[in-house]
Amino acid sequence: MPTILLTQGFRFFFFSQEGSEPPHIHVEHGDKVAKYWLNPVDLSSSTDFRSHELKKVRMLIIEHRQVFLEKWNEHFSH
Repeated sequence: MPTILLTQGFRFFFFSQEGSEPPHIHVEHGDKVAKYWLNPVDLSSSTDFRSHELKKVRMLIIEHRQVFLEKWNEHFSH
């Protein structure tokens, strides 16, 4: 479960066994979790995040999307 980014209390990561899915990123903040697709950035699922928090998370993903895609491709190209 590689962690890609820690910022503002959010941890962005992916699971190593999910390489058969399209590129995506998971995010957690405390007990809250969400999954976003990266192409395009779109919410896949969410548990306990409020809508204003999801907007903030989406903006962070857009800001760091290129890094997430690079790390995804590095990890799953093996």
